[in-house]
Amino acid sequence: MANFAGRVVLITGASAGLGEGTALHFAKQGAKLALTGREKTRLDDVAKRCSECGIPADNVNNAGLVFPGESMGMSEPQYDQTMDLNMKVPFLMSQLAVPHLEKTQGNIVNISSLFGARAMAMTGIYCVSKAALDMFTQCLALELAPKKVRVNSVNPGTVATPIFGREGSVLHGKDDEIKKFLEEQANATPLGRLGTPQDVAGAIGYLASDAASYVTGQILLVDGGRSCTFK
Repeated sequence: MANFAGRVVLITGASAGLGEGTALHFAKQGAKLALTGREKTRLDDVAKRCSECGIPADNVNNAGLVFPGESMGMSEPQYDQTMDLNMKVPFLMSQLAVPHLEKTQGNIVNISSLFGARAMAMTGIYCVSKAALDMFTQCLALELAPKKVRVNSVNPGTVATPIFGREGSVLHGKDDEIKKFLEEQANATPLGRLGTPQDVAGAIGYLASDAASYVTGQILLVDGGRSCTFK
């Protein structure tokens, strides 16, 4: 396990799901955390649990988003929210962080998705937003390589998180449909299960660590082999 003692890790969308699991992963490794998320009560709870690992955490606000449903049925506000949170936020956060990363030779790990590279019905604009993030990751990696700043992406398959049932989703309040959807996703995955936040956090921890000092511009799939099943 990598040691992040004394190093600062900024985690967006840390109030639930992948961000929550990643925050706890880095807290246990001694990182100084800055946590962001849209749900303040949940974010405060995550920060408290991180502090119980011995690490203080500061809070600001950000997150990622998916609206399951047919692309042509998505409203303009839903489209804007999806693109803003999944692509614009990483772009703006990178703009703010890069001057500091250049001084410390730190690195960026974006959280994208298997479905940035593989088309999936009912999540079209989400797929588009993650495809854009993948390209941004690789372009930024080339631009920052001369400054010794690495940029990579972790692209999970389907992970069981609260994102599918959030307010505004077509699955909001439809627990039976969410359960069916997740069962279908697990059955379509060669390893026979959904991913967990811990699975993804381990990959993020590797790319952020010195063990990956020669790795940049990479799109790391953490999908239980799901990408191998696409034609």
